[in-house]
Amino acid sequence: MFLIILGLVALWFLFRWYRELARVPNIREKYVYITGCDSGFGKLLAKHLDKLGFRVIAACYTERGEEELKKVSSERLNTVHLDVVSTDSVNKATAFIKSLVGEKGLWAVVNNAGVSVPSGPCEWMTIEDYKSMLDVNLNGVIGVTLSVLPLIKKARGRVVNVASVFGRISAFGGPYCVSKFGVEAFNDSLRMNMAAFGVKVLCIEPGFFKTSVTDIHLLRSNLKNLWDKQPDDIKEQYGHDYPERANVTLEKNVVKWLDADLMKVVNCMEHAISAVHPRTRYSPGWDAKFVWLPLSYLPSWFSDKMLLKDLAKPKASIH
Repeated sequence: MFLIILGLVALWFLFRWYRELARVPNIREKYVYITGCDSGFGKLLAKHLDKLGFRVIAACYTERGEEELKKVSSERLNTVHLDVVSTDSVNKATAFIKSLVGEKGLWAVVNNAGVSVPSGPCEWMTIEDYKSMLDVNLNGVIGVTLSVLPLIKKARGRVVNVASVFGRISAFGGPYCVSKFGVEAFNDSLRMNMAAFGVKVLCIEPGFFKTSVTDIHLLRSNLKNLWDKQPDDIKEQYGHDYPERANVTLEKNVVKWLDADLMKVVNCMEHAISAVHPRTRYSPGWDAKFVWLPLSYLPSWFSDKMLLKDLAKPKASIH
């Protein structure tokens, strides 16, 4: 019986592999709009799709980001300035895209832009800290998507939202996981809403990868800035050596998981854009597949215990 089940599983994976090989035709006529192309996944995806022959519209936050992309790309690639928290900026980018795509519509939008700080214990935050990250990571995704959705419907194309494996399990405090859970919910509801129009809505849920978002110096600086703002009673409760202990935890629980192979994520993005039969969800990274996702399916009491054992403890809980 075990061998039969094993054989059926193997057949299913073989069938899925074969089914996912097919690619959409006429990629040289398809426009793909990518946010957050200054660095990391966005920049790499823009260059990769350009080499494949897609007509890339790379949205960058800085002029430098635009210039660097233009130097290494073909004439097919267009850049546009985009600040996802600015309605005016989003609308200007959309107007530019409309002028480019015409009646063909927009084949895909990849909502990749995002930030990772501030992150820390929830009580260290203010509501403004939450708002600032939600504006980028969640409201930015929603705003950009809605601005180009009519163009995507015209092409019967794709919406690709970059969430995180931490949109499935909250492993640390602050607004990051909140924002990514929100992206997951928006992705799911949009997927059902758009099914009748032939629009596919896909989600990328990466684990830890070595990008500017996970830069250890940025994360340490973030922790110090938050700690310096805390009142004396909070510092007493956590212990004045808490930042040092938290940095040790940071090294142990983040740095060891960082994967430098960004193409694992980019290949998932490209498949979501170009496959005839894309997956609903992609979870690039060994830590995502074998640690975080399995942990998210386990009972909360167990996942809490596993997560808490590696976190720096406040002084008040040690005694």
